[in-house]
Amino acid sequence: MNLPNALTILRIFFVPLLVVVLLTRRPNLELFGLPVHYEAWGVLILLIAAVTDVADGYLARKRREVTTLGILLDPIADKLLIASAFIALVEMGLAPAWTVVIIIGREFTVMGLRSIASATGLAIPASALGKTKMALEVITAALLILATKHHGLRLLGQGMLWLVVVSAVVSAAHYFMVFWRQVDGRLRVSAEAPQDFSAVAEKKAEDVVARY
Repeated sequence: MNLPNALTILRIFFVPLLVVVLLTRRPNLELFGLPVHYEAWGVLILLIAAVTDVADGYLARKRREVTTLGILLDPIADKLLIASAFIALVEMGLAPAWTVVIIIGREFTVMGLRSIASATGLAIPASALGKTKMALEVITAALLILATKHHGLRLLGQGMLWLVVVSAVVSAAHYFMVFWRQVDGRLRVSAEAPQDFSAVAEKKAEDVVARY
């Protein structure tokens, strides 16, 4: 256990806290005479969790503390955070269910492709497009949460939601293309390997015959 992994685990613990705040619409407090409603707490939790996502990767690389646990937990924490936020938005009537199905479906698709690639000894690194999509998701979720109090933000949030859906589809297609190129290359190598092995075996047989 190190600091980057602790931040990743902290992000996972933020998930149920975010869901409770959004769905119970509590707390609604006054701090220093100013009303702070649940939507402000929800956005604060979401943004802090997003900051831990950036911080854990940066610290892991800078401190050379990249571990197998961190590699496994980081994408899981990201997907849990985004899925819980958008499912809560559907429950609150702030996001259409079909858009959230596409967003979450993309996450499961990419996770499945990475699992298959890992099982065959391949690796699909995170792309700039995927990181951009994550940033758009956090911004969109924050805008839609704030729209419960500030209705003028709802139109902007809905527009951003369309952008998130498009980026989810495009990034999923990109990951699939990368996956297919790697798998196709591996299959080509495997198909050529028996021919090379036969040639080597034939050459060894000729050497044995020539020796006698």
